[in-house]
Amino acid sequence: MRFTHQLLLALIVVFVTGTPLFAQEHVSKSESKSEQVIKSPGAGPGIGMGLAIVGIGIGIGLVGFAALSGIARQPEQAGAIQGAMILLAGLVEGAGIIALILCFVLGVA
Repeated sequence: MRFTHQLLLALIVVFVTGTPLFAQEHVSKSESKSEQVIKSPGAGPGIGMGLAIVGIGIGIGLVGFAALSGIARQPEQAGAIQGAMILLAGLVEGAGIIALILCFVLGVA
């Protein structure tokens, strides 16, 4: 039940802060043809970034949990488990950063 409340709170924060983060002024065509029309990307990129961050947190948390469980079962393998944990955490973080960059680039473009 507690996890559900935390997830709901995280989603509310993403929805509330996502749109103002990317808000831009809108210039109408009737004002001047030489000025470019700027469109607001909406809530999509903000929601995507929030979900990417939540996914990164869950992924690294699961990697850390599995590594600590493995070290608790076999303390003599702590070095090998720690190396694999750092590698997997880096892969999760890299995939998350790529997701953040794609949300930002596709949302602004």
